[in-house]
Amino acid sequence: MLPTMNRIKREKIHERCKNICPPKDTFERTLLHTHDKSRTDLEQVPKIFMKPDFALDDSLTFNSVLPWSHFNTAGGKGNRDAASSKLLQEKLSHYLDIVEVNIAHQISLRSEAFFHAMTSQHELQDYLKKTSQAVKMLRDKIAQIDKVMCEGSLHILRLALTRNNCVKVYNKLKLMATVHQTQPTVQVLLSTSEFVGALDLIATTQEVLQQELQGIHSFRHLGSQLCELEKLIDKMMIAEFSTYSHSDLNRPLEDDCQVLEECVINKVSQTEEIDTDVVVKLADQMRMLNFPQWFDLLKDIFSKFAIFLQRVKATLNIIHSVVLSVLDKNQRTRELEEISQQKNAAKDNSLDTEVAYLIHEGMFISDAFGEGELTPIAVDTTSQRNASPNSEPCSSDSVSEPECTTDSSSSKEHTSSSAIPGGVDIMVSEDMKLTDSELGKLANNIQELLYSASDICHDRAVKFLMSRAKDGFLEKLNSMEFITLSRLMETFILDTEQICGRKSMSLLGALQSQANKFVNRFHEERKTKLSLLLDNERWKQADVPAEFQDLVDSISDGKIALPEKKSGTTEERKPAEVLIVEGQQYAVVGTVLLLIRIILEYCQCVDNIPSVTTDMLTRLSDLLKYFNSRSCQLVLGAGALQVVGLKTITTKNLALSSRCLQLIVHYIPVIRAHFEARLPPKQYSMLRHFDHITKDYHDHIAEISAKLVAIMDSLFDKLLSKYEVKAPVPSACFRNICKQMTKMHEAIFDLLPEEQTQMLFLRINASYKLHLKKQLSHLNVINDGGPQNGLVTADVAFYTGNLQALKGLKDLDLNMAEIWEQKR
Repeated sequence: MLPTMNRIKREKIHERCKNICPPKDTFERTLLHTHDKSRTDLEQVPKIFMKPDFALDDSLTFNSVLPWSHFNTAGGKGNRDAASSKLLQEKLSHYLDIVEVNIAHQISLRSEAFFHAMTSQHELQDYLKKTSQAVKMLRDKIAQIDKVMCEGSLHILRLALTRNNCVKVYNKLKLMATVHQTQPTVQVLLSTSEFVGALDLIATTQEVLQQELQGIHSFRHLGSQLCELEKLIDKMMIAEFSTYSHSDLNRPLEDDCQVLEECVINKVSQTEEIDTDVVVKLADQMRMLNFPQWFDLLKDIFSKFAIFLQRVKATLNIIHSVVLSVLDKNQRTRELEEISQQKNAAKDNSLDTEVAYLIHEGMFISDAFGEGELTPIAVDTTSQRNASPNSEPCSSDSVSEPECTTDSSSSKEHTSSSAIPGGVDIMVSEDMKLTDSELGKLANNIQELLYSASDICHDRAVKFLMSRAKDGFLEKLNSMEFITLSRLMETFILDTEQICGRKSMSLLGALQSQANKFVNRFHEERKTKLSLLLDNERWKQADVPAEFQDLVDSISDGKIALPEKKSGTTEERKPAEVLIVEGQQYAVVGTVLLLIRIILEYCQCVDNIPSVTTDMLTRLSDLLKYFNSRSCQLVLGAGALQVVGLKTITTKNLALSSRCLQLIVHYIPVIRAHFEARLPPKQYSMLRHFDHITKDYHDHIAEISAKLVAIMDSLFDKLLSKYEVKAPVPSACFRNICKQMTKMHEAIFDLLPEEQTQMLFLRINASYKLHLKKQLSHLNVINDGGPQNGLVTADVAFYTGNLQALKGLKDLDLNMAEIWEQKR
């Protein structure tokens, strides 16, 4: 009540002061008048006193304010100086009064704000006092609640922690009782050859000794005793595994089959052509088998090798799976150990926190209940792994039978376990187990053992193959036989690769070596055949048998392969005059028909033996280059005159050669695409051979066309050089030229496409115009409309009419105006 009374008292004083103050309008007028008066008074004060940097310690400022002349009393001027000093003092006092009055006036103007600030300060003090009293009351209430409600709960929590500790002690005693029965149980398991169960029990017990029962005096010798038992079990298992391995590897490959040597002996003995009394050695007897017999024997050998490798792989897979299982278990155990260590660290931190809060009569309630709930669960989960089937202490009197181990049993410091595919866990002690790097190396060695078995099988197969190849038997095989052999070997290589996971290279190398020899022989045979065909070719148009038309039709369907012969229909179909390729007619010689078949044989060989693709590409390129160069020598180079006894190389021979080259050029992109689809990308650069071949063929075709033009050019030069402008019309020269042009047309029109014929005659016509123009210039015949001009025009018209009357040349633009010299 006292603060309220003081506030009321202050308000009354303030109201009284307000009543004393003049009204607002009067106050404003007074204030304005006072402001003007103060401003006038302040103007009396010198400006030097108003400067922001005014300071009397400055000598200039000091001399300006207090001149020394007023303080000089020497001579007779003492009274006057004293009066002057007094006047200065009064003047300065007047300035001071003016400033003080203005300051007081400014303060009086802000008295309302000062009063409000004082009032707010008093109210704030009142609020703080009330708040302090409320806080004190709240603290008293909280202290009462803590005394009434919390002390009992804390006592309950302390009892819960005590109970948990008792449960842990009980479980530890149960665990010790279980461990005490380990050795008798192991002996029982060994008596029934339960090695896995014994190792599992030993490893689990060693883990418990190191983790849960470390430092127990009564168990100080149990660890070493278990290690000795483990070594004994290891020796027993090694002896049993050795016995199994010997019996497994020594049994027959199949129930009704013998070993490899007996397989060869049986095959040889079944062949009637071989006299085993004369030919004693098994290798010599084997060489006397024909290809079908030898091929069947090789197939049997490959089959037995595959069975042998599968059996070795099955045995090694069991060992390998055990090693990998141990590695996997090691990894999982390390992860569980890290989790266990983290849990133990968190548990220790929680216990320290609980003890600290209990000492201070407070604790984290949620943590305490969490510990109480976690302990039974941990006890249940940590004990289910240790109770062996024959362990008696963990039976009727157990409150919680799974308590035989604790939740830190995943540690791998001293033991490790793994599960084989059969579902049995294998435990390995610290003294006997291998490190992860050693286990990884062992797994790799097991895989290398399988690789070695595969390599041995391949080496034996190579030896068998080479023993048969000593007399050149393999090189004498025809294409189908070698392809069959190659496919069998490739199949065996793929089978062993699938079994072992790695491709053995010895048999593959032998196959590649034989394939190279086969390719060389294949190429030489066909190149020799082509050479003989070319040397006997008379370069005349040949009839096209139906089988070759079928061959070309199959290529048009996108199949680059030799078509199967049609029984009973090929002989009934008559040969055609030309070859039809995608709607175009090709007049060809017999050599080119056989060359197309040879090219398809190369392409089909690539499909049958993919490993020779690059070699076949090189050989086929060589074959195409050989045909181009040799045909050029025989036709353009006139070699056929001596080789086959031709009297002359006619224009028809040249045109036929050009058309044959065009047919090969037509198929080069198809051949290139076929090889490109079968080459690896890194060998695509080899396809440039086809680009070079195409360019060479086009150049050859261009040279033939140039040769045809040159033939007519020499004819024009010979005939037109004797041309005279005189009657009759047409002249004998032009009749002879038209006759030769007609012969040329008859020779090439049925052989070359119409477009090419037109282009060729345009070039011939250009040569004709050039020679005629030269002769007219020589005769001084000009386009002046005179008699000579008329005769020449008539001859040219005769030539033009005859040329355009030829088949396919009707619309040819001859442009004969170019024969005349331009007028100067």
